[in-house]
Amino acid sequence: MAAQRPENINEIILDTAEELLMKMPFSDVTLAKIAENAGISKGTLYYYYKSKNEILFDVTDRYLSRQWNELIVWTENKEKDTSPHRLVNYVIERNIASSALRLHLIDAALLGDEEIRLKLVKRYGEFQKLISEKIAERTTAVSADYITWLILMVSDGIIVQNSLKNEAFDTQAFLKQSTEYIKRIENKD
Repeated sequence: MAAQRPENINEIILDTAEELLMKMPFSDVTLAKIAENAGISKGTLYYYYKSKNEILFDVTDRYLSRQWNELIVWTENKEKDTSPHRLVNYVIERNIASSALRLHLIDAALLGDEEIRLKLVKRYGEFQKLISEKIAERTTAVSADYITWLILMVSDGIIVQNSLKNEAFDTQAFLKQSTEYIKRIENKD
């Protein structure tokens, strides 16, 4: 009699791939490493995924969906202070908290993986629209579209500076100063 497989093999594969991507470059992650770390055979892995890119696509979708859902839950929580300065801070902190995975996705897109590039561009557009709507609900003092694109670009810039281990850049001081600027804008509303 064959051993029972867990029902969530796909999730185990994606969790394992994501964990490996947090520790090493995409080029060093192999299907064999994923199978070994997931505790499954290579045959089982190949049943679910034929290539590393297929796994990265699914990790990408899951990662971006998780960020989307968390943002919606956070902004719609009536018990939280979701004023513009807190919203800006929340989005930037969430974006930089998952910088290792985000860098892999950006790297793959920049190196010519058109499918990942298109997924990222699509999600940037979706996030931009949602964040812009949330900012517009909270203030009219500034262009919500402009502030949203600024947030997204700043997040990516912080990720790059932190990845470069640039000691001249202080992430926390930058976030604090950014929050103060946004508060000033809110108070003019």
